[in-house]
Amino acid sequence: MISADDATKPETAAEPGQRRALLIVFLVVFIDLLGFGIVLPLLPRIAQELLTGFPVESRGLIIGLLYSSFSVMQFIFSPMWGRVSDRYGRRPILMLSLAGSVVFYALFGYASALPENQAMLALGLLLLSRIGAGIAGASVGTAAAVIADCTPPERRAKGMALIGAAFGIGFTFGPLIAYLGLELFERELWAPGVMASGLSVFSLLLAILLLPETLQPGSNPPREFFSLQRTIEVLRMPTVGALVLMYFLAIFAFANFEGTLSLFTAAAFQLDNRDNFLVFAYIGFVLMIAQGGIYRPLSTRRSEEQLLTLGISLMLLGLGGLIAVAYGAHLLRLSPDAVVGLKPLFYLSVTVGVFGFAFLNPSVASLVSKRSDPNRQGEVLGVNQAFSALGRIFGPLVGSTVFFLSDTRILPYLVASTTMVLVLALLPAIRTAPAPAVMITRENK
Repeated sequence: MISADDATKPETAAEPGQRRALLIVFLVVFIDLLGFGIVLPLLPRIAQELLTGFPVESRGLIIGLLYSSFSVMQFIFSPMWGRVSDRYGRRPILMLSLAGSVVFYALFGYASALPENQAMLALGLLLLSRIGAGIAGASVGTAAAVIADCTPPERRAKGMALIGAAFGIGFTFGPLIAYLGLELFERELWAPGVMASGLSVFSLLLAILLLPETLQPGSNPPREFFSLQRTIEVLRMPTVGALVLMYFLAIFAFANFEGTLSLFTAAAFQLDNRDNFLVFAYIGFVLMIAQGGIYRPLSTRRSEEQLLTLGISLMLLGLGGLIAVAYGAHLLRLSPDAVVGLKPLFYLSVTVGVFGFAFLNPSVASLVSKRSDPNRQGEVLGVNQAFSALGRIFGPLVGSTVFFLSDTRILPYLVASTTMVLVLALLPAIRTAPAPAVMITRENK
């Protein structure tokens, strides 16, 4: 585990404002991910209850759409927020993002409390809350740009791991807080959303009071905020396009697992909402340990390419283990005691897969940052996050749909494993790259 001091302590002296920026970005992302971790395990189960009167074959598609609407907005808005932050600064974008989270997590809480006889209204408000939260949460690329502003290239991977560690810690405690909220409020489903909104208020206050601006003066940012041409320009940077494609595929694979996990734990092990929160908390704990306690020290001794290769391999192993667990649970479905015996393999597979993702994520972000124009960090990292969002659009949509197509429940994890084989095949395309040069565009001629 990392401490706040360790999270921001450089090998060489840094400006106090930069250290404070790194610390606040860590805390802001951590608290924001608390809210995400509170909501994520509940969403498919709340939707499933509301969809009781719908045809079985449509339920997975609707749940997938609820998941994916969040990421559709991130796909659209991540490059835009990055470009806006390159022009107007990182600080106002992060504060705007947090203010949106306050509103839309509260709306999620309200929609969750509506009775089943208002299912259509509840589903509509859930969809609206996910769309709004997606727009507000499309600022991870901007947070990554703050880290790029404050770290030299040789320490970029270690810096990017801060975001992953914040994700892991937030994702650990978010489900635990939701678990506590259900206990304190007698299992009222509005409680997790309201608690997530309250935590976002606290995060917003932190940003207002303590977050400095890290964008260096003198840059020449773009005038267009929505620009397909500039996105294509980013994808044509040497090896950046291959890295972005690799990231999209890896996120797609992980989202197949993430988007169906709460459905799988119910189908295979009959876990209720409270137990399911503990499963998600465990995943966040593994992510926290992997990125904060293992990846960061390794990043000073191993290259991003080596850590990326290790991450892909571990993800493949973990997903293969989940296929075995799903098939075994199907074969043993008539013997609940025997199914319980599969839990150690389930947790081992989840641990290995999440370790792999924890190594892959900051490695790609660091390589993209180091191989792109220093004056376009917000934009380039925003494009990378946009394609990450695209993976989160199609991952849950495909995973939730195919989950119901076979009684074995193996299809989401089979799709994910096949996708990771494609990611492995892309490795040779990113192993070497020229040093980034400042790109000459119409705006900076």
